[in-house]
Amino acid sequence: MDSKNYHEDLSHIRSMMERSSRFISLSGLSGVVAGLAALIGAGYVYVVFQREGIDYFDGNRNIFSPALVRELVIIGTLILFVAVLSGYFFTANKSKKKGLKIWDATTKRLLFTFSVPLVTGGMVCLALLYHHLFVLVAPATLIFYGLALVNAERYTLTDVKYLGYCQIVLGLLSIFFLGWGLLFWALGFGVLHIVYGLIMHKKYK
Repeated sequence: MDSKNYHEDLSHIRSMMERSSRFISLSGLSGVVAGLAALIGAGYVYVVFQREGIDYFDGNRNIFSPALVRELVIIGTLILFVAVLSGYFFTANKSKKKGLKIWDATTKRLLFTFSVPLVTGGMVCLALLYHHLFVLVAPATLIFYGLALVNAERYTLTDVKYLGYCQIVLGLLSIFFLGWGLLFWALGFGVLHIVYGLIMHKKYK
């Protein structure tokens, strides 16, 4: 009996330490919604390219007008907004059900470690847009996003780093297949997010 209680106490202590050091309320459903938003956005971008007479998959350097660049930035911003909003909604709901605080010291550390590579990548992408190196934007977003996920793993679910590794690999591959960036972007932010989200929802529901 004493041995059983001892193991139960250890499990309880371990659970408390895990909760205090890691943000464990991330919802897999938020990944699914973010992935769907990315796929819809990628499909819309392809339609926009067709409208402008641009064959994005021919591997050639295409000239984007300032108006088209602004439209693409707006689309990307909307996708990011949907992803962040869904992430907050599902995560807050999961935290409420578990009786956990969504905003604490661990959350702040998570956001900081996640945002450093992400903000750096955002600045790099702005520089690429400024120099009209549009073909490198998709690889850069995948690589820096993957680095952000790997960096944030220490404060959240360990599984996040595997999604990060996959994003980095896709980003590096897309550098060698310039002209196919939209496809790699859809695979990374769309398909991988959906697959990851479904796995996490089933594993941690």
